[in-house]
Amino acid sequence: MQTFIQLTVSGLANGAILALAAVGFAIIFKATGVINFAQGAFMAVGAYMVYTAIADFGWAWPLAIAFAALIAILLGMGTERFILRPMVGESAISVIMVTIGLAFFLEASLQFQFGTRPLRMAPFIPEGTVLILDVPLPLNRLIAIGLAALVLGAVGAFFRYSRNGIAMRAVADDQQAALTMGISVRRIFAMAWGIAAVTAMLAGVLVANIQGVSGNVALFGLLVFPVVILGGLDSIGGTIVGGLIVGLLIQYTAGYLGGGLQQVVPYILLVFILMVRPYGLFGEVRIERV
Repeated sequence: MQTFIQLTVSGLANGAILALAAVGFAIIFKATGVINFAQGAFMAVGAYMVYTAIADFGWAWPLAIAFAALIAILLGMGTERFILRPMVGESAISVIMVTIGLAFFLEASLQFQFGTRPLRMAPFIPEGTVLILDVPLPLNRLIAIGLAALVLGAVGAFFRYSRNGIAMRAVADDQQAALTMGISVRRIFAMAWGIAAVTAMLAGVLVANIQGVSGNVALFGLLVFPVVILGGLDSIGGTIVGGLIVGLLIQYTAGYLGGGLQQVVPYILLVFILMVRPYGLFGEVRIERV
C-alpha cells in the first residue's frame, strides 16, 4: 500500500506538470489550428533562462521566474509573428515541419550555449519528505502538484471571466464571427502563443527543479503529445485529465513492471487512442460531408 501511495503522488506530480505544458499546446491548437511540436523546447528554454538568472545574474527566484516568463512571452509572440504568420495559407504539413524545425533550432542553441552536461540549481521547492498516513512522501512532488493546480486554475479563470479570455474562446469557435464583433484575430493568435509559452516555461521550471536542468526537460515535453491526443486536441480540460492519466500510467508501469517499459507505454496508449477514439476523450467530434 505504501508503494502504491508513493507511486500515485509521483504520478500525479508528473501528470500535473504535463497538464501544465499540454494546456499551452491545446490553447494554440484551439485558437490557431497549429500543432506546435516546439512545446517541449519552450519548456527547456524556460528552465535554462531561470538557471541563467539565478546562477549568472544572482537573482532571487521570483525575479528569475519573472525574467523567464518575459523571455517566454517574447519567444511565443515572436514565433507567431515572424515564423507562422507569413505561412498563413500554407499546407498543414508545412506548418508542422516549421514547428519541428523550431524545436531542433532551440534545443541546438541551448546545447551550444550551455553544453550537454546536466546543470544543477538551488531548488526553489523545498526537498525532503513528509509523513501522510504514516507514508513518507516527497515534499517537492506535493508542492509541484499544488503549484501546477494553482496555475491551471488561473488559466481556467482567465478563459472564463476575463475579456481577453472570452475573446480567445470566441476566436476558437468562429474566427469570422469574432472579426465581425471587432475582435482582432491576429492579437488573439499572438496572445495564445504567449500564454502557451509561459505555461510551458512554468512546466519546464518545475521539471528542472526536480530533475535538474538538461535536455531531458525537452524530452519530458514530448509526453505532451500522448496527453493531448488522449484528452483531445481542442479540449483544454481534457488535457488536464490526460496529463494525470499519463503521469499515473508511467509511474505505475515503472514501479510494478520496470524494464524501461514506462518510456514507451505512453506512446502505446497514443496509438491505441488514435485507433479507437481519434478525437480523444473530450475532443470535439468533427464530421465532414464529402
